[in-house]
Amino acid sequence: MASVAVVYHSGYGHTQRMAQAVAEGAGASGAVSLVAIDADGNLPAGGWDTLAAADAIIFGSPTYMGNVSWQFKKFADASSRVWYAQGWRDKIAGGFTNSAGMNGDKGATLATLFNLSMQHAMIWVSQGLMPSNTKAATRNDVNYLVSYGGAIASSPADASPMEMAPGDLETARLFGQRVAGIAAKVHG
Repeated sequence: MASVAVVYHSGYGHTQRMAQAVAEGAGASGAVSLVAIDADGNLPAGGWDTLAAADAIIFGSPTYMGNVSWQFKKFADASSRVWYAQGWRDKIAGGFTNSAGMNGDKGATLATLFNLSMQHAMIWVSQGLMPSNTKAATRNDVNYLVSYGGAIASSPADASPMEMAPGDLETARLFGQRVAGIAAKVHG
């Protein structure tokens, strides 16, 4: 059984809801901790210790202006102390994001999360789901937005977190399950 930490920033609650879905999926294969980055870009007490103890870290940030939020970037920059000691070396990693637009440049955010994990010598896990890209596909299908690098969601700017597409949340849940399963194979 592997331990998984989901570390994320959420500005309006959508990314938090996605983080909860990722954690739910990861919980099927191990112990899970949610670590929320606060509005000032800081981790809660014990947050760094939780990340140090995890076999896998799944990073999450909303996509703002084509990249991670400044709060997530502050956390990423603060992780340089961990980087220097190679504290996350060979941990399993993955990432997820949400933005209002169907595209919204979410790929750039996933690339930032991927690069962060590469800086830390982590092992990145892909989405692992086939796309829902046929004429019969609906917005509520799994991986409807078609991402291979991590889980993505689209929430209209005027939609509450409770109005998120069920398919996006299921995609996030399946992604968490995949990351935790791979972590269990590698570290379990």
